Amino acid sequence: MTDSQASQVANSDSSSEEVAANMDKENVVLRVDDLVKSFGALVATDHATFEVERGTITGLIGPNGAGKSTLFNLISGFYESDAGRVEVNGTDVTDMEPYDIADHGLIRTFQTPRKLEGMTVREAMLVGPREQPGESFIKLFTDPESVRQREQQNLDDAEQILEDFEIDHLATQPATKISGGQLKLVELARAMLAEPEILLLDEPAAGVNPTLRNKLAEQIRRLNEQGTTFLLIEHDMEFVMSLADPVIVLDRGHVLMEGTPDEVQNDERVIDAYLGG
Repeated sequence: MTDSQASQVANSDSSSEEVAANMDKENVVLRVDDLVKSFGALVATDHATFEVERGTITGLIGPNGAGKSTLFNLISGFYESDAGRVEVNGTDVTDMEPYDIADHGLIRTFQTPRKLEGMTVREAMLVGPREQPGESFIKLFTDPESVRQREQQNLDDAEQILEDFEIDHLATQPATKISGGQLKLVELARAMLAEPEILLLDEPAAGVNPTLRNKLAEQIRRLNEQGTTFLLIEHDMEFVMSLADPVIVLDRGHVLMEGTPDEVQNDERVIDAYLGG
């Protein structure tokens, strides 16, 4: 951290001792502790501290500019933090590379899914699994049978997940030719091939028509019932409030409060933050 960044942290309006989130959870899969990130004079993440309990769908909301995407990028390793700590299952993953964090069970999606040129949907799905032996040049020659078996298993798993998501009819379609909503479903399905313990969803409903949005919500509930933990950013309040409990509210880079959907929607501080009070 540079001297100027250290000064910004020290002079921040928020105190790391003021924790608005519930930090008494029993089975924590993700812990964010006093996380700070500045871009020049802008403090984007200001001593953010919260926990995600295993088995929940936890919502992360806040007005535009609250720092939600920056926080996701810090947690998943796409940004380096200025201060603070991120733990996944009790392991410090702060500032690890994204692929190393993924190996600890934290997977994320993006607000705008990347279209994989030249691939069918089935082929795009096969990018998802972690620790594929075929990625090792040596394994291809020293143990080709294990590579073949794993690739067949990945293919079988991909076919099953596409069927579970009711999008198996898209398997042979070019990944660049499907709709934005279908692409969101494919990205969610591909993420499940990595067998995440916690899955971070960045605005899954953005730009999605109501029919596919409802299907996304159904799939998130189904996967959660099967054991996947979710942390999701979403601007669509109806979508997030129908899915998430608890909901964490971020404002100007720090956690404003955490509560049930009803508590959040009726909290004066949240109303003021969204209305610019």
